[in-house]
Amino acid sequence: MQLYNSLSHKKEEFIPRETGKVSMYTCGPTVYHYAHIGNLRSYIMEDILEKYLRFTGLDVKRVMNITDVGHLTSDGDTGDDKMLKGAKREHKTVMEIAKFYTDAFFADCAKLNIKTPDAVVPATTCIDEFIRVISVLMEKGYAYEAGGNIYFDTSKLEKYYVFNDFNEEDLAVGVRDGVEEDGNKRNKADFVLWFTKSKFDDQELKWESPWGIGYPGWHIECSCISMQQLGEYLDIHCGGIDNAFPHHTNEIAQSEAYLGHEWCNYWFHVLHLNTNSGKMSKSSGEFLTVSLLEEKGYDPLVYRFFCLQSHYRKSLVFTWDNLDNAKVTFEKLIAKIAPLTADRSGDIDKAEYDRLMQSFNDALGNDINTAMGITVLYDVLKSGSGNATKLALIAEFDKVLGLDLIKKAEEKAASAGNDTSDLPAEVLELAEQRKAARKDKNFALADELRDKIAALGYEIKETRQGTEINKL
Repeated sequence: MQLYNSLSHKKEEFIPRETGKVSMYTCGPTVYHYAHIGNLRSYIMEDILEKYLRFTGLDVKRVMNITDVGHLTSDGDTGDDKMLKGAKREHKTVMEIAKFYTDAFFADCAKLNIKTPDAVVPATTCIDEFIRVISVLMEKGYAYEAGGNIYFDTSKLEKYYVFNDFNEEDLAVGVRDGVEEDGNKRNKADFVLWFTKSKFDDQELKWESPWGIGYPGWHIECSCISMQQLGEYLDIHCGGIDNAFPHHTNEIAQSEAYLGHEWCNYWFHVLHLNTNSGKMSKSSGEFLTVSLLEEKGYDPLVYRFFCLQSHYRKSLVFTWDNLDNAKVTFEKLIAKIAPLTADRSGDIDKAEYDRLMQSFNDALGNDINTAMGITVLYDVLKSGSGNATKLALIAEFDKVLGLDLIKKAEEKAASAGNDTSDLPAEVLELAEQRKAARKDKNFALADELRDKIAALGYEIKETRQGTEINKL
């Protein structure tokens, strides 16, 4: 399998550190608001990566943090804590906000068929670990105290800007968004490991530490949670491209300073979902969420399909027209699969199965090329093999694609075989009553309702595709 590594800026053969096993870390949400669909594009593509690794037979352990403290609005060390901002907005406690939006995030993930990671760890449950690692960094001379805060000293590193060779001038105050003067820092690139009460007097969540009452910075949590859950070495670290700097850059700096060796071999970054007006965010334009898509009549899996039609390393432009096009294409795809479900008899053509499976592996194994994987799906439908072979391939592909293809095709076949639009309202009402009776195992009542439907001139029966109602 070839995977693009943001650290080396090239595609590399993916070789896990331990044969047959993969340690994978995903930067989780800051749970102060709903996730917008741009955030969720990253999680969809990370889900595809995890599922494909499992598909190839690897044993994957995937860990995700939940940021419920310490993430400031600049993504650096300035502005308000996002959690405090959310609590003030909704007149709730920070923990109430965290619980509500964590649940909302995973509800959205379920709708998009995103698998829940093996371990999900809120930052607020790991405070002692943060303090322990920061203390070691202090002892090693990589961190210092100034103005009541603890900073990581980037001048101690041979190379800090590991993902891009930034010029110092490019990070001058006022040149890059989110950079403000902090007179406590020894170097412009230094970052906060621990804030004390000197930062925000109204910070709701504060803990005792060797340096005073305070709370952790955003960057330290991912390093500590990863090391706690996955050990000293990490195979793959995932996130949106906007996390590469400063968040992931800082993670590498503090992790390798603490460990004394290289930490993570492969970095997987997903590019932005943009609108016509630019990068999607929670503060500009229409706040695009999964719930909004549903309100407008879109199945969330249409959005997943929309994302899979493009490569994760390309920026994707969202418009309602583009989503409409994806919806039409997805529905046509389901309509092509639906007739296959009516007759699954016959043997699997092993030669054809192996050929098309190899094509799918070639696509996904080439840096998770989901667009090409979908092309192979159409090749299956166009092939001369029988229904059994096609359905077996589609079912296997969907273990990675996560589009509920056969389930939706069966539903499509059932509805196509039983158009109820012309049936009398009385017949439909009796059919619903009979459905409820059968569910309650009241078969005597179900038979009585069947007879009433027959008296009105219609026959009702159960088939493998669902309930059918036909005129006698």
